[in-house]
Amino acid sequence: MGHDPRVDDYLATLPDWQAAFAARVRRAVHEADPEVEETIKRTRLPFFVLRGNICGLMGTSDHLNVFVYDPIAPDPSGLINQGHGNATARSIQLYEGDALDEEALVALFRAVIANNRAGGWRKLVR
Repeated sequence: MGHDPRVDDYLATLPDWQAAFAARVRRAVHEADPEVEETIKRTRLPFFVLRGNICGLMGTSDHLNVFVYDPIAPDPSGLINQGHGNATARSIQLYEGDALDEEALVALFRAVIANNRAGGWRKLVR
């Protein structure tokens, strides 16, 4: 599992509780597939990619956004709580004290990765 030190730098800027959630998301996406790569996009935000975007992280004043870059990957556990119906991405907003079902998160990331490997969700919906 390759870690990009720029992602470490970004996580270090987050409040402790957001950094803890971000670390759990980071572990989950790498558990979903060991070939996942980390990078920085939009000048400072962490993204996790494998044949396309899987997810990105962004800390805000009161929550951590986990952007899931696949609008068709199934989410039977209901992790996604924002952006239903968005054309390209949905998100999971995590607030201090929230629970995070990491098993469901790994499954969601595996579905996104499978769609990426099949040519991406755009190709699949055509």
